[in-house]
Amino acid sequence: MSEISSEDRTAMRETFARLLAEQAGDEALRETMASPHGFDENFWKSMAEIGLLGLIVDPEYGGIGGDGQILEDLMEEAGAHLLCSPFISTAVIAASLISASSDESLKSELLSSICDGTKIFAIAATGEQGLWSNADISVEAHQKDDEWILDGTASFVLHAEKADRLLVFARADGNIRVFLIDPETETVEVQNLEANDPTLRLSKINFSMAHAQPLAGVDETAIETALDLAKVALAGEQAGGLKKIFDLTVEYLKTRYQFGRQIGSYQSLKHMAADMLIDVESAASAARHAAKLQAAESPEAKAYISLAGIVTLTWSRRKIGNGLMIRHSGPHLSNR
Repeated sequence: MSEISSEDRTAMRETFARLLAEQAGDEALRETMASPHGFDENFWKSMAEIGLLGLIVDPEYGGIGGDGQILEDLMEEAGAHLLCSPFISTAVIAASLISASSDESLKSELLSSICDGTKIFAIAATGEQGLWSNADISVEAHQKDDEWILDGTASFVLHAEKADRLLVFARADGNIRVFLIDPETETVEVQNLEANDPTLRLSKINFSMAHAQPLAGVDETAIETALDLAKVALAGEQAGGLKKIFDLTVEYLKTRYQFGRQIGSYQSLKHMAADMLIDVESAASAARHAAKLQAAESPEAKAYISLAGIVTLTWSRRKIGNGLMIRHSGPHLSNR
């Protein structure tokens, strides 16, 4: 469990909220969504400068040693601002997987590059169905002499176009292992996919006799831990987005007039707003409780993490019906 105090967590969340308000407001969001790579590189550098990219990385590698609780806190702010960035793939999943490696030299190099914002990682972990499960992994790895070769296809890969490195989940000798590969390799083909959500950039990646480096010491337990952290982050993001939708809705009820009367004064709309508030607070509670159990390494954590993923996704979709858009990030992590 992290040694970061609740006061420091609050201070970090407030700092991140100010940074988002100053550099990632509505106008900046529209520009970012229309940009070729779908995220603001200057904002990415700003996140690195205040230590956010090393959030879950140990201090000895340049991080701040945070855990699931502070991650969930900050992702609520990210969700409220519809932040477009490769944060979850790079600073959450990649950082967690690399931290589990037994190759100290490689670990130090890669974690440092994450913390200072110089390397962006994409995670090739799903097949054509977009399910974060072992059954959906279609990339195969086999050893040829002293080298590992990858063949197959990964889909729904976030921010692969701009990634400096890929972490690929592949089947090897009956197990799932993680491999490091340069996306510029000739035998790696990155194809853009269309996404309904303009805050996302999705790709399909084909591997054909691609040479890759295994992450030593990273087993299926480490993969599950990384994906659990990603679920916590996504649950926090959804909860933050829900809260923002609720705030916008209440503001509209206060300022919109119909037939000379404030529409928020109608009893039926008051009841709808009350129901929305219950959903919003329940989603936030589920995400925060899951994060707390994950940080404490509780045996109950996995069940509550899955519950938080289902609850926040379900209520996020329900709120879309009110005419407001909330981000749904990538494949269904709650299905794992």
